[in-house]
Amino acid sequence: MDLTPYLEALRADLAAAAAPGGPETTRAAEMLGHSLEASARLALLEALSDAAAEITTRLTDATVEVRLRGREADLVVTRTAPEQPDLPPPPPTGGEGDLTRLTLRMAESLKTHVEQMAAAEGVSVNAWLVRAVTSSLTSRNQPQPGRSERSGKRMTGYFQA
Repeated sequence: MDLTPYLEALRADLAAAAAPGGPETTRAAEMLGHSLEASARLALLEALSDAAAEITTRLTDATVEVRLRGREADLVVTRTAPEQPDLPPPPPTGGEGDLTRLTLRMAESLKTHVEQMAAAEGVSVNAWLVRAVTSSLTSRNQPQPGRSERSGKRMTGYFQA
């Protein structure tokens, strides 16, 4: 995506707003427009990045990234394979201890996504969250073949529930 037309439109709007002030004001507006180009380009890139991040949180099978190539920004959509996790059976409701209540705070968009996932599996949000926590704890406690406890490698990325 070429950002130049948007920056030129911004510069033209600034010049048009300054035109009634005379030639000196118009010249100052032109100089200001050229000076602000880098800041405006950065602001547009930040807006695109924020939009891509928000879109990604709402997608279930894809991610959206902003990639810079020179002075151009490309929006890249990457499809992710739908996971079919082998979830452990739900924890027993009796025999292992008393049930307790927990208050959980999360972003509205994450809550909506959790509700959708639970509905898709035909379980309550509570049951879905209990399975997710149980699965996470179970996988952390089991050594994974081919992996040492501390590999020294850094992992970056995103998480999508």
